[in-house]
Amino acid sequence: MTRDTSSGRNRVAVYSGTFDPVTLGHEDVARRAAQLFDEVIIAVAIAHHKKTRFSLQERLDMVAEAASRMPGRVRVMPFEGLIMDFCRVHGASAVVRGIRNMTDFDYEAQMAAMNRKLHPATETVFLLPQAELQCISSTLVREISLLGGDVSQMVNASVAGLLKPRPLQA
Repeated sequence: MTRDTSSGRNRVAVYSGTFDPVTLGHEDVARRAAQLFDEVIIAVAIAHHKKTRFSLQERLDMVAEAASRMPGRVRVMPFEGLIMDFCRVHGASAVVRGIRNMTDFDYEAQMAAMNRKLHPATETVFLLPQAELQCISSTLVREISLLGGDVSQMVNASVAGLLKPRPLQA
């Protein structure tokens, strides 16, 4: 694990998202981050601005179940507002972002630059999921499951069991 020996503090990273639902790609990025940092906080967005398929509590539960199988110290917490404010409150030195392709990179690079303006002490670290997971997105998983498709290779078994046709949350 990475330890900040200059201050004696643990290196904390925040991995944020809506996780609606959490996918195997999300799990892979979080697992990789847990191997790089002393502590990873998976910050599940309250997401008032989005219609989600799963409630906040359901998303927290899904992510917590996945995190329970990860190495290292991984915590799951809800958040709202600016991720840099969340990082400041929790002493995070890094934000972890998963990128699957150049479209993700372009967007995430812009967000990283803005986040650096808001809180220069927090770095952004980009991690790529395993190649076979790079095509997976929560949006596609939701659409495929709503149309009756098999998502068992995109999400863990407990999440797959929850992905039955149901209306979006208001």
